[in-house]
Amino acid sequence: MNYPSFPVRILLPNQPISYLMGLLVAVFIDFGTATYAQEAAGVSDEVLLELYQGARVTDVVDGLVTVGYMDVGVMDPSIAPLWRDVETMEHRFSGIAVTVRYGPTNRPMHPGADLTQPENYEVYRQWRGMWYSQLSAEPFGEFIKAGTVVVMDNRDDNDTGSTGSKNIMDWQEKGAVGLVSAGGVRDIDEVIRQKNPVYTDYTKRGRGERIGRNEVIDVQRPVVVGGCTVYPGDVIVADSDGVVVVPRRVAVRVGQIAYMELVDDTKGRRELFEKTGRAYDQTVEVPEDPATFFKKHGLPEDPNKP
Repeated sequence: MNYPSFPVRILLPNQPISYLMGLLVAVFIDFGTATYAQEAAGVSDEVLLELYQGARVTDVVDGLVTVGYMDVGVMDPSIAPLWRDVETMEHRFSGIAVTVRYGPTNRPMHPGADLTQPENYEVYRQWRGMWYSQLSAEPFGEFIKAGTVVVMDNRDDNDTGSTGSKNIMDWQEKGAVGLVSAGGVRDIDEVIRQKNPVYTDYTKRGRGERIGRNEVIDVQRPVVVGGCTVYPGDVIVADSDGVVVVPRRVAVRVGQIAYMELVDDTKGRRELFEKTGRAYDQTVEVPEDPATFFKKHGLPEDPNKP
């Protein structure tokens, strides 16, 4: 497992200043190139996506508790789905985190933004283009692939709509399965009508566009959403119970425990459906037997054993 290293202050007396400067540069280079994803050795994104397909937040939370992660990774209930469809379950998703952080700008408003003066029109267009292309772009887009969950830390970013109905569709076209954000979502009617799976704090939605309001701070670095730290590569599961983050280092065992719990619960509810005369629905379609499923994907036979 690779952990990020951090710059430290080192005091070495009687050394040439050139030596000390070289050492300092080396330390900071190590920090800048550190691997921020917490690796699950030998397990690909594809296997994790199979393992967590159809997972429920509650089962995953129980899995985290089983491996000693009590109250870790469970986002604040304010991070909730913008819409639900309990017939199709299209609001639910699980996937691999791609992270981005936006923050409030500290730059002054460009004088050309005053459009009461016609001569400013071209200046404004240039300023607008610069802002979207350089200061508040979407550099995380290159990391999006099938099964990605975009996790956006955009707290306190000046009532900015960091994302909207078109952006989310663009990400979905690249393979993203959903968005989890601290806020900053706009075009909400269209997002709901399009059935774009979005989990956010509705009270923190953003109305304004990015120009003059926010900037990209980090991409594919740890972020905080809903009181939880999310590393790129962590597993995200979202449904009407909220959002849970599974640290990559325990994602295999937690996923297996959650899968076993889901199978057991589904079998029990299916029996009750039959006893009470309910018509079967997709929630009582029993998944593949755990032992068979785990063996097929090269996973440990029993996650409850050392």
